[in-house]
Amino acid sequence: MTIDAAFHPQSPPAPASTRTWLGLAVLALPTALLGLDVTLLYLALPALAADLQPTSTQALWIMDAYGFMIAGFLITMGSLGDRIGRRKLLMIGAVAFAGASVLAAFSTSAEMLILARAALGVAGATLMPSTLALISNMFHVPAQRALAIGVWATMFALGMAAGPLVGGLLLEQFWWGSAFLVALPIVAVLLVAGPVLLPEYRDPSGGRLDLISALLSLLAILPGIYALKEAAKYGIDLSSALAFAASAVLAVIFVRRQLTLPHPLLDVRLFSNRAFTVALVILLFGLVSVGGIMLLVTQYLQLVAGFSPLVAGIWMGPPALMMFIAGIAAPLMARKVQPGIVVGGALALSALGYLLLSALAPTSGIAPLITGFSLAYLGLGTIAALGTDLVVSTAPPARAGSASAMSEMVQELGIALGVATLGSLTTFIYRREMFDALPSGLRVAEADAVTDSLARAYAVQATLPDGLFVAAQSAFVTGLNGAAMVAALIAASLAALSVLALRHVAVPRTS
Repeated sequence: MTIDAAFHPQSPPAPASTRTWLGLAVLALPTALLGLDVTLLYLALPALAADLQPTSTQALWIMDAYGFMIAGFLITMGSLGDRIGRRKLLMIGAVAFAGASVLAAFSTSAEMLILARAALGVAGATLMPSTLALISNMFHVPAQRALAIGVWATMFALGMAAGPLVGGLLLEQFWWGSAFLVALPIVAVLLVAGPVLLPEYRDPSGGRLDLISALLSLLAILPGIYALKEAAKYGIDLSSALAFAASAVLAVIFVRRQLTLPHPLLDVRLFSNRAFTVALVILLFGLVSVGGIMLLVTQYLQLVAGFSPLVAGIWMGPPALMMFIAGIAAPLMARKVQPGIVVGGALALSALGYLLLSALAPTSGIAPLITGFSLAYLGLGTIAALGTDLVVSTAPPARAGSASAMSEMVQELGIALGVATLGSLTTFIYRREMFDALPSGLRVAEADAVTDSLARAYAVQATLPDGLFVAAQSAFVTGLNGAAMVAALIAASLAALSVLALRHVAVPRTS
């Protein structure tokens, strides 16, 4: 039976039942799964690179094809869930995610893995807005809804905290594809427990899905992402400028269409709420910083510090634990201090962490790396918990799918853009340094590998002249320093924006 999530505004909202809280535990599963996927894949990248031999560009696409596709389809999937049923979409997406995970696990080429990651993105776009929209409809009491959203956001941190340990253990015993197969038992539990514990919700006045709007949303997002990626790597040229222009024009057409539709794909009027808009901006650019640096830190642990996947996974535990703690503590602090101050303070500490990483050297040791990255994760946990609550709380229950989709879109888009832009910046600096360090007489194949990426240099290090791989490690760290400095500037700017724009905004109290 379909249940109308809306309740009479003059009636006291019904508190959540035990069944509802058990349903929240079920909804936490796909959230934790995506957190696991982030850290599992980052640790698997060196082993994956040794097996499939992707170029640096292909390696970046392997990492961010998922994020780009999930960002492109989240609005559509969130709106689709409003119309066909959010539980139904969640179940369909879970099956598709499991299938794409198997395809990724057994990929035999870089191109095949990129396609599998893109398929995972489309499937993943059905999971996150469905879970967050269901939470918004299941919990009618604002205080309980705020607590449930905080638990939901924290589960992503828990997945990230467990991911390095799980990934390290898997990669010690099995091949890199085993990291993708972790999704299968989680999806199995979701498929069994979901129909039992989760009620169905849909927007009874949602109307039909506007396919033209769905296509416009995708075409407005993807060219802009491509342009940012290419501009970060090669600078702004004709192709990236045209892609930027096309993205902007299509975005304007999309917005104008939404304003004229009786049942828009995305309620763009939500952007008239200042807290909604600022929270989205902070979520987007906060994830840009941490998404790019996360990839570089995991590569440093294995390719510069020389740790095995298991040891690297253990060292990734403290930063992820810091994110987990921040996700719990931030909503509690926001009961006594304005959330804008809480978010601003956490982002200021993140900026300090990025500054520590910007001063890192190949011989610095592990302490400054882990300290700096732990501070970065402190800000991530805070904005994930409070930012998501601010975004969803401003939307009416019937439009929860659209608001949830926007929240998730900017977070996934932020991670993907961080990998693309900061990863490309690091690659640019690395190549510049390595072209200057190449000795005369080096064979073409080795020169190509060494100047492409540190991962490829690692794969051929046994055949390199003495000192060249050490030079490659140094060049990579120089690139990491530059990316961390950019991340520090972003975090500091977001801290100021949060304090100025959100200092008077309150979130629902949890007691």
